[in-house]
Amino acid sequence: MKIGVLGAGQLGRMLAIAAYPLGHQMAFTANSEDEPSVLLGKAFISDGTQDSTEQLTSASEVITFESENTDVEIVKKISKKTPVYPGAKSLFTTQHRGREKAIFDNLGIPCAPYQMVNSLADLQTAVDAIGLPAILKTATEGYDGKGQFVIRSDDQLEKAWLSMHGVEAILEGFVNFKRELSLIAVRGIDNSHKYYPLVENTHHNGILRLTTAPAENISVKVQEQAEHYMQTLLDEMEHVGVLTIELFETSDGLVVNEMAPRVHNSGHWSIEGARTSQFENHVRAITGSPLGETACLQQYCAMINIIGEHGPVDKVLELGNAHLHLYGKSERKGRKLGHITITANTLSELNKALNALDAFMP
Repeated sequence: MKIGVLGAGQLGRMLAIAAYPLGHQMAFTANSEDEPSVLLGKAFISDGTQDSTEQLTSASEVITFESENTDVEIVKKISKKTPVYPGAKSLFTTQHRGREKAIFDNLGIPCAPYQMVNSLADLQTAVDAIGLPAILKTATEGYDGKGQFVIRSDDQLEKAWLSMHGVEAILEGFVNFKRELSLIAVRGIDNSHKYYPLVENTHHNGILRLTTAPAENISVKVQEQAEHYMQTLLDEMEHVGVLTIELFETSDGLVVNEMAPRVHNSGHWSIEGARTSQFENHVRAITGSPLGETACLQQYCAMINIIGEHGPVDKVLELGNAHLHLYGKSERKGRKLGHITITANTLSELNKALNALDAFMP
């Protein structure tokens, strides 16, 4: 099929790499010729003279997107001519933290206490109800720790609200958690479901730096609980494609933090680590193909993000169980330039590789 992607970043690039062996063709909307996906398919550049979205729609049999910040109205417009997966319902829900929390509440899925905030007075009311410490976040468009302010005392309220620059925000109560987990799943057009194992994520300055898969010491009950939450969300939103939920593991069970209607950074390990990568399964789902198996190929797996500068990439190539993925991006502080996946048969073998690559860790 001819697959169109709204966006041309590294996620589109990895979707294309997964799609070509299956016989598909790829096209993208891009802001410049320097974006990571441009060399992997037809690129419609937004240059002000032609509507790149219209061009993509005409050239595609099915369309997907890279980001939950994609304009819902554009997706609705495209959908009148060409199927878009995931659909507008998933996109509308997941691009607004308040709507996300509301759907969690409606479906009985545990999440942090929250209140929407549109003014300093609202913030004071929310703090009175939820307590401190708490986190104030923009309702939309925040990612990798951006658009967030941790409030620990009342004298920070004005500064916290000013940091939102007047946009709608959400105050979330702190969750006392043991570790951060994520679950990636995929739902087909025929309502088939596949789930990857829960993975453990480590962040630094709000940016994911390390994922280990599967997360250690996850009971069958905990995995099943996460899958139950996921299936409820997938079916409620009639979602087609990959969906990711981020969770906190607490002494009282799992608490869902947020979700993303797309292939996700915490699933990059699956390229070498799973029988079918999240990228291939997303392609399979949106093209109506049978979904692939999601089991790990080896006992242990990890993914390291390469952030800001490329670093000693030759060290990666020296390791027999490490795989380098660079996105063709120039260096910039805080920018995701690539990732490394590691596969191992034993925990000691995994830790040995992680220690050898400690230059990539903060």
